[in-house]
Amino acid sequence: MNEENKDLYYLEELPDFKVAKENPDVRGWNVLDKDERKVGTVDSLLVSKSAKRVVYLDVLVNESVIAAGHEVYGAQVAGVHEFLNKAGEDHLILPIGMVTIDEAYKIIRSKKITHDTFASTKRFSKGIAINRDYELSVHGTFVPGFPEKTIPEAKNFYDREEFLAY
Repeated sequence: MNEENKDLYYLEELPDFKVAKENPDVRGWNVLDKDERKVGTVDSLLVSKSAKRVVYLDVLVNESVIAAGHEVYGAQVAGVHEFLNKAGEDHLILPIGMVTIDEAYKIIRSKKITHDTFASTKRFSKGIAINRDYELSVHGTFVPGFPEKTIPEAKNFYDREEFLAY
C-alpha cells in the first residue's frame, strides 16, 4: 500500500493519539461472539487518521476459531487446495460499532457475529498494514448484504453505523 494513501494505523504507531479519557482501553479484554463464546482477545486498536478515532479492534483469535476456520477455500481444481487463512494468520479486525463494551466485566461482546462467521473471516498476521481490500473482505463476511462496490476511498467510509460506537 502506498504510504501516502494509508489511513489505518495501530494506536501504538501514533504517538499523538490516545484512548479518550471517557472510553476504556480495551486492549487485553476477551472478545465473545453473539452466543457468548470466546473468540479471542483485543490485541490492539486501529485508528483512522481521517476520522480521528478508533474504527477497529485488532483481535488475536483463539485456537477454536483457527481450528474451525481451517477449511479449504473455493473449489478444488486438479488436486490443488487453497486455504482461506495460512499458518500464522491469527488476527482479524472487528468494526468497533459491531460490539458492545462491558466495562464491569472487561469483556467485548459481538452484537451479531457468530463463532462460525469469525472462523470463516479472512485473517492476517500481527502487525500487517490493513488495506481497504481487506476491510471490504471482512465487511462482506460480517455485514450481510454489504455493498461490495462501495467506493473504497470514500471520505465517509467510517461514518457508517458499524464504525460508530467507541
